Amino acid sequence: MDIAQSLESSSGQPIRCIDMHTTGEPTRIIYSGFPALSGTLLEQRDQAKQQYDHIRKRLMLEPRGHDGMYGAIIRPTTELVSSGVADIGVLFIHNDGFSTMCGHATLALGRFLIDTHDLQVFPCRNRLQFHKESRSIALTIHAPCGLVRVSVPVSPDGRKSDPTRPVSFLSTPAFASALRLDIDIPESIRDVFPKKKKSITLDVSYGGAFYALIDVRELGFPGLKSISLDEVTRCIQSLKPYLMSRSEIRAAVQHPDDSRLSFLYAIMLVDSDSDSNSNLNTSFSESDSTRVNPDNILGSETGLCYFAGAQIDRSPTGSCVSARMALAYAKRKRGIGQRWAYNSLVSNAFGDGVFTAEIVDEVKINREDGGVTPGVVVKVEGKAYYTGSVTLVLEEEDGISSEGFTMVGVANF
Repeated sequence: MDIAQSLESSSGQPIRCIDMHTTGEPTRIIYSGFPALSGTLLEQRDQAKQQYDHIRKRLMLEPRGHDGMYGAIIRPTTELVSSGVADIGVLFIHNDGFSTMCGHATLALGRFLIDTHDLQVFPCRNRLQFHKESRSIALTIHAPCGLVRVSVPVSPDGRKSDPTRPVSFLSTPAFASALRLDIDIPESIRDVFPKKKKSITLDVSYGGAFYALIDVRELGFPGLKSISLDEVTRCIQSLKPYLMSRSEIRAAVQHPDDSRLSFLYAIMLVDSDSDSNSNLNTSFSESDSTRVNPDNILGSETGLCYFAGAQIDRSPTGSCVSARMALAYAKRKRGIGQRWAYNSLVSNAFGDGVFTAEIVDEVKINREDGGVTPGVVVKVEGKAYYTGSVTLVLEEEDGISSEGFTMVGVANF
């Protein structure tokens, strides 16, 4: 028996994972070993939060992960899978808990679900249909925010995903919930703003989760090029808890269907000066023969997303791309079929990993008060890649790694 087998046999239930990345943002796909969950998907999410959050920490934090780790727990059975509406379910996890939607992880998960032919992992795998003309396979994922329809490019025989072409997904209905909110900044946190701002203006939009969207210059920073991440992070660490305490923000993040979706997930800093056609040539790798033709893209913009516990998204943030498209639609800046490119600091640095998006449909979202909110369905495209596979164990004697830790948490103990 080798060391790996010995560890598995002596360390309780091992947890098996596939690691991937999308524009440098990790996705640890947990496909075996997570404790059994029951009920609807949102009930499974509640159960995982209440009973197994220590395992979430073990999977995400040090020494098995890090403060920027992200995960997707496969749920083979949900109420929508049982009814035949969805093919599989998923729960999303990060350094601070559970999220309701994740675009970058959906792109990675799409490839993995096509590539696995293990029916214990993906019981509905054999019912997926290969579309020979487009060389793609469509599947529907049940996320906590709703149904996400994914299209995965595949090899000519339809047996495995094709990494040379982007995966795409259609968002759940996305909508802008508050435009140009003026927020007073209390004196107690003004020092974290470069210009000690007394007020800022922001928008709130939903793309499977709620985002506060702020122009980086609104906070007093010169832009997203050559910025000090430490300074911006300190600012966001003070700003986000304050925003969550404001009544107008709480009102803006009320979801019409379920209160468990009603919270401010992240702050997206947008660089308005990058919102132009002039940046397109730096958004795509010159060595990538399958890159999107810039002639098909109307413009591009760069964003920096902080979510959960000041976690920075390395990718352009797929669910926020949906939210940004919905916001542009609400401001009458974007219509159906107008393609846009979205960059992160990582995609700008490497000239690769851009997300593209377009609005494919207009929808009406019914509110509890009887009103209707206009929304959109957004198609988001991007590439995800494998980085490895891992079997995670916990030795009974190991007290340090049982729940994982962060260095910030250790330093503040």
